Amino acid sequence: MATSGEAPESWYLALLGFAEHFRTSSPPKIRLCVHCLEAVFQFKPPQRVEARTHLQLGSVLYHHTKNTELARSHLEKAWFISQQIPQFEDVKFEAASLLSELYCQQNLVDSAKPLLRKAIQISQQTPYWHCRLLFQLAQLHTLEKDLVSACDLLGVGAEYTRVVGSEYTRALFLLSKGMLLLMERKLGEVHPLLTLCGTIVENWQGNPIQKESLRVFFLVLQVTHYLDAGQVKSVKPCLKQLQQCIQTISTLHDDEILPSNPADLFHWLPKEHMCVLVYLLTVMHSMQAGYLEKAQKYTDKALMQLEKLKMLDSSPILSTFQVILLEHIIMCRLVTGHKATALQEISQVCQLCAQSPRLFTNHASQLHTLLGLYCISVNCMDNAEAQFTAALRVSDLTTHQELWAFIVTNLASVYIREGNRHQELDNLLERINPDHNFPVSSHCLVAAAFYIRGLLSFFQGRYNEAKRFLRETLKMSNAEDLNRLTACSLVLLGHIFYVLGNHRESNNMVVPAMQLASKIPDMSVQLWSSALLKDLNKACGNTIDAHEAAQMHQNFSQQLLQDHIAACSLPEHNLISWTDGPPPVGQFQAQNGPATSLASLL
Repeated sequence: MATSGEAPESWYLALLGFAEHFRTSSPPKIRLCVHCLEAVFQFKPPQRVEARTHLQLGSVLYHHTKNTELARSHLEKAWFISQQIPQFEDVKFEAASLLSELYCQQNLVDSAKPLLRKAIQISQQTPYWHCRLLFQLAQLHTLEKDLVSACDLLGVGAEYTRVVGSEYTRALFLLSKGMLLLMERKLGEVHPLLTLCGTIVENWQGNPIQKESLRVFFLVLQVTHYLDAGQVKSVKPCLKQLQQCIQTISTLHDDEILPSNPADLFHWLPKEHMCVLVYLLTVMHSMQAGYLEKAQKYTDKALMQLEKLKMLDSSPILSTFQVILLEHIIMCRLVTGHKATALQEISQVCQLCAQSPRLFTNHASQLHTLLGLYCISVNCMDNAEAQFTAALRVSDLTTHQELWAFIVTNLASVYIREGNRHQELDNLLERINPDHNFPVSSHCLVAAAFYIRGLLSFFQGRYNEAKRFLRETLKMSNAEDLNRLTACSLVLLGHIFYVLGNHRESNNMVVPAMQLASKIPDMSVQLWSSALLKDLNKACGNTIDAHEAAQMHQNFSQQLLQDHIAACSLPEHNLISWTDGPPPVGQFQAQNGPATSLASLL
């Protein structure tokens, strides 16, 4: 105990030193740390010490224990007391920031918002905290899908940083606003904003890592915008710039020099996270363009990097990156004829989503869509329909219009194959009519809608109409290097010419389809093309070529059959029956073999 003559801060510093020693011990001794901090109150400390100690206790309890009620009580006291003390900004605003974070964790969002608003209102003389609190409230509105309020706050931040002379953080506010406008599809507002951002980023002279990270953020938005629009060819120069930019960042050393302007003390993402994000965008591009081996290569690199990062970093964005990577590589595997592997990766996505309710909410629709695509690949059409219907039911169609159009297009393909769902099919096709009011501007999805129309016309024997739709698909897919759609359209046109008896024209379509399908590689198109080549050569009396094509067809059939049996024999195959509720994990029973037939596939 302190004697009456002892300086008041000596006992305080001693207790603080002990508390910090216990907190940083290995393993941390949190109970002892809390005891030391609680002991401070025994000395009836001055208000400043009292408020700071409440903040320290709240922070330790929040980050290291499950006692959120006690953490909340201390943080509320820290916030209340610190507001009565002049020049005490750091404690005051850190308490507000942490307390609102805790409120959100307890689903008390309506308590967090007014707290942050008040803190923003009284922090205008403290640039760092004013900006940080604006970002925090904008993020809270974004999580609640209130993008309009979030954009307004980011606009306030951009104007504030312009006034206080922080062009770097102004760019961060504007780029964040651009990201939300892209999410809202407000493209008319995005273009001038990105142009302004480009000018600010190029003109800003400061820390090279900060400058390059701004450039990465800017290019990520541009690349995402192109990929959303299905413009796989147009995006290439931006993507190349982004890849060069991330290489530059990885060679730069982090300078310890702090910015002179306190409003500049922010960064968008750690450079390791940026690196994974660039891999992810490369995978998305490769998959859309139909370079599936390249997609595989970059997925492997990104997943390896993620595994390393997750050992040291529990940031939820890493799990989001991992799920999006898996979603893309699963689609690649279904195309390349690796269904069993795809199914195991779908199960992996289920496990990741089971660990995080927010992740599941954001990816439930994609998960059912992937299962629907898997069901098509193993010819379980009833299950495919159930999965796509579930995907439509759980998706937020206002913010995921491209996903909606993708699901509906695939559901239409299921109805076409079943052949007896005329009314449902007509209803769907009315909603994705590429000639009239198509719901999204994605070049890729419009081209796919023309293909679906062509496929239906082919099955109905309306060959001239089918040719018109498929030529439209070819024109669009060639314009943006959409290799898979090009291959599918060529082989279907080849099939139409074969049925019409025009063998020469059929051959002119099927041969390039086969070459393109081998390059992708697309197993189903290779199977289809080899069957057509066999029949074409037989009809033209080319016995040797016909025999060679028959041998190719036999090889593809065998590979697909083996993969089909392997996939349907996995216990995870039972996932095709899951259409409701949280993702099932560890509930699989092994099956004795495939319950489906390969007849229609072959």
